[in-house]
Amino acid sequence: MDKPLKTPPPYPIASVDHALRAATILQMEGGATVSQIAERLGVARSTAHRLLAMLVYRDFAVQDEDRVYRAGPVLELAAHSQSQVSRLRAAALPHLRRLVDRLDETANLTIRTGDTARFIASVECARVLRVGSREGMVFPAHRTTAGLLLLAELTEAELEEVYAPERYRDRPGDRPDPAELRAELARVGRSGFCVNQERSERGLVAVGVPVRDRDGAAQAGLSVSLPSVRYDPRRLRLLVTTLNAAARALEADLAAAP
Repeated sequence: MDKPLKTPPPYPIASVDHALRAATILQMEGGATVSQIAERLGVARSTAHRLLAMLVYRDFAVQDEDRVYRAGPVLELAAHSQSQVSRLRAAALPHLRRLVDRLDETANLTIRTGDTARFIASVECARVLRVGSREGMVFPAHRTTAGLLLLAELTEAELEEVYAPERYRDRPGDRPDPAELRAELARVGRSGFCVNQERSERGLVAVGVPVRDRDGAAQAGLSVSLPSVRYDPRRLRLLVTTLNAAARALEADLAAAP
């Protein structure tokens, strides 16, 4: 049976429709200037500029050094495939809840897209002083626990591509020092876990381990986040052991899934 034709809602919101169409253009066609978006949408250039600025603010778009807008971290999730992200999240949630039960701290699952890390699942603990949910949020990969774990898996050539100087021409301050980053990733790679002390947010400590696919490649990072005032380095071994057990259990569930 043929699918029924889509019909517009009875009370369309033009600004929302324009923003969604602009985001689709960037995702499907690779990039566009303000003038090109204005022409495609049939709106004034100033209107197109405001739409794109909001898409950049919400991480649906980025602007490169040539003033061309391209798909941002949110839309780049398509590179992972949404079905994979959904499968990861659904499989991880029971393990995140068990981590919270055992450690009484907030647990997260994070993936990497380019030089950013996105939290795709988060379960808060019940303590009054706790780290809140970061689900859906995007951070620079080199400032997050999972981001560092996943960057540590890259080859030298892949890392150079991610942090190529030309990608940061309009924001040089955002590019990490290559030598310092390589040294840190080497330490993370050797240890098999990562401790992030206030790199992404002040007053927050996170400990994480990688989650690997059937081929042994890291596809996500599993972590717990806690207020820095509650972090005790003497508990690090317990945290890592508990996280590794959860990661292996999650990997088993993913491997068993059709």
